[in-house]
Amino acid sequence: AMTPQGNWNLSVVPVQEFVLEGFQGGLQTQALLFALFLALYLAAVLGNLTMIVVITLDARLHSPMYFFLRNLSFLDLCYSSVIYPKALANVLSSAKVISFGGCASQFFLISLMITTEGFLLAVMAYDRFLAICSPLHYPITMCPMACARFMLGCYGGGCLNAILQTSFTFSLPFCSSNHIDHFFCDVPPLLLLACADTAINDELVLFGICGLFIVGTTLGVLISYAYITVTILRMRSGAGRHKLFSTCGSHMTAVSLFYGTVFVMYAQPGAVESMEQGKVVSVFYTLVIPVLNPLIYSLQNKEVKEALWRLGHKLTAK
Repeated sequence: AMTPQGNWNLSVVPVQEFVLEGFQGGLQTQALLFALFLALYLAAVLGNLTMIVVITLDARLHSPMYFFLRNLSFLDLCYSSVIYPKALANVLSSAKVISFGGCASQFFLISLMITTEGFLLAVMAYDRFLAICSPLHYPITMCPMACARFMLGCYGGGCLNAILQTSFTFSLPFCSSNHIDHFFCDVPPLLLLACADTAINDELVLFGICGLFIVGTTLGVLISYAYITVTILRMRSGAGRHKLFSTCGSHMTAVSLFYGTVFVMYAQPGAVESMEQGKVVSVFYTLVIPVLNPLIYSLQNKEVKEALWRLGHKLTAK
């Protein structure tokens, strides 16, 4: 599958396919991982599909907050589905091969979804800020057209980052090996295969873009929540204060989990000491977070719980 080309250095080979090494370990470990991944993936699919269906069918949830929450569930569903069906198939397979185009496509889609989710969490924080800090202007500022524009902006930012990341990474000359020490096509393991002399500049660019994105969106979230906290603390009503802290607390939990793991993985070169450590962090943000998000938002949210109960009642009544 690999042959030296033209006047390149002999150690540089054009790669037609990659081998996804996955996790280390014997047959027992692989069987355990397969069961764990399958259970978590099914939980992520079920949880996020439930959120999408409930928010779509229940007219009482047709507000900006739930519009963004439905999009969050859609993104979680998409990026876990880009990774895990292939990863599960690879655990059972001895070949574990992915084509160059397949790897680039997977890389692009993951980058697009993850970046879009990062922007969306910042927009959701801004939405809560407007709802709590200027409730009178909120219906005008967050009209359906404005929500659609915000969502379009999130996808636009995600697409731009995905194009930059994919073109930089896959234009690198890969040396000596086509074995990716990971269970999907991701930046750190692919950079390890790139030739050292050309990779260093691209690595700085890639981590620079990630750093800017994470720091920028995190600042947006922190500023929004600083204003929200001050506004809530000024409230006289204890019940109102508790309700708002409960709603915002669930969002802050989701935000902290997402930005924390993405920062560890991408914002600082060499932050993850070994690829095995990196794989565990990757499982956390690509699978555990999509499982947790629907639980965080539904268990902490009275309106979602009531909507679920109404939907269940309708289905059983039929």
